[in-house]
Amino acid sequence: MKDINYLFILLALVAEIIGTIGGFGSSVFFVPLGNFYFDFHSVLGLTAIFHLSSNLSKIFLFKKGLNKRLLLFIGIPSVVFVILGGMMSKIIDAYFLEIVLGIFLVGLSAYFLIKSKLVVLPKNKNAIIGGSLSGFSAGLLGTGGAIRGLTMAAFNLEKSVFIATSAFIDFMIDFSRTIVYYNNGYIHKHDLKYVPFLLAIGLIGSYIGKKILVYIPQAKFRKLSLVFILLIGITTLFKVYFS
Repeated sequence: MKDINYLFILLALVAEIIGTIGGFGSSVFFVPLGNFYFDFHSVLGLTAIFHLSSNLSKIFLFKKGLNKRLLLFIGIPSVVFVILGGMMSKIIDAYFLEIVLGIFLVGLSAYFLIKSKLVVLPKNKNAIIGGSLSGFSAGLLGTGGAIRGLTMAAFNLEKSVFIATSAFIDFMIDFSRTIVYYNNGYIHKHDLKYVPFLLAIGLIGSYIGKKILVYIPQAKFRKLSLVFILLIGITTLFKVYFS
């Protein structure tokens, strides 16, 4: 197809595979990588569409049950605050948002690497706070899966239930922010040529990630993923500084 950047498509596939295995979600990789090819607001729009497919795939592939308690206490606050974050992304300058994204990625990954045994107590209050923060971050910066993952980890879910529940919450978030981003004008006609590729990548990447997850301990891959996130965050800050 004309004017298709196939390197970007390959990187999107890698982001989906790593995001599935590491448990952070693909957006933590996809958003900063996408910033090298598109403007920040376009990346937000593409991320929302990409994730709709990605999370439907995970719900189907890991369909061993959903945790209704977390759907309520994490899911609902996430949807409310992703709408708020999405609306604020139109008010705050995109250049500043890229800086915030870089700092967020570096700070988050460094904190998780240092505090590797960090534990969130499995309380409804913490679930609501975690859902609110992850939703707001997803709406404003395009990624919030790491915060939600940390919150959900406190409830000691079986791996497939964890992924399916997280994916269902993420689907609710993405459906909501897609509407907000569309109203903000972030979904551009000239970027829609990538949508079929991203929909396919959402399915293929989730499937490959599921297969790899059987052979690689998630804890070890999680640490490697955090190093990747740290490097991507630093690269994002350098990109903004020299642009």
